[in-house]
Amino acid sequence: MSESKTPTPPEILDGITVIRGSGTCRDWNGIRYKTGMSADNVGAKQLSMNVARIPPGGVAHAHIHVDFEVMLYILEGKVRHEFGEGLRQMVENQAGDFIFIKPGVPHEVFNMSETEPVVAVVARSDASEWENIISYDRNLAS
Repeated sequence: MSESKTPTPPEILDGITVIRGSGTCRDWNGIRYKTGMSADNVGAKQLSMNVARIPPGGVAHAHIHVDFEVMLYILEGKVRHEFGEGLRQMVENQAGDFIFIKPGVPHEVFNMSETEPVVAVVARSDASEWENIISYDRNLAS
């Protein structure tokens, strides 16, 4: 994965916008994201999409997506989601699995491998991508 922090400029055509071979645009919460599509670069109104990479042994610390849905498709690796109130529930996923996360569900994501990354396509029903994500403290849950 490229380490470029400069977003790949989109090709804006008549009704179709293309981003080719993007590099890493953001490191957030233990996850590296490739430049994807959002309101910022393609003018999307309701969707955003990118590719996320969790390094070996990495954790995407507990957070909540406020008022938007998320769908993931695991391309490589194995993850464990701890989720729900106090993060007391757990599910494991691997390459080939689809995952849907409802708005407001607290979750924390763990790469289960110490040697291989997790790579996933991430689609959100929020064109802003990052503005409506908040941290979650499992210790404050009742």
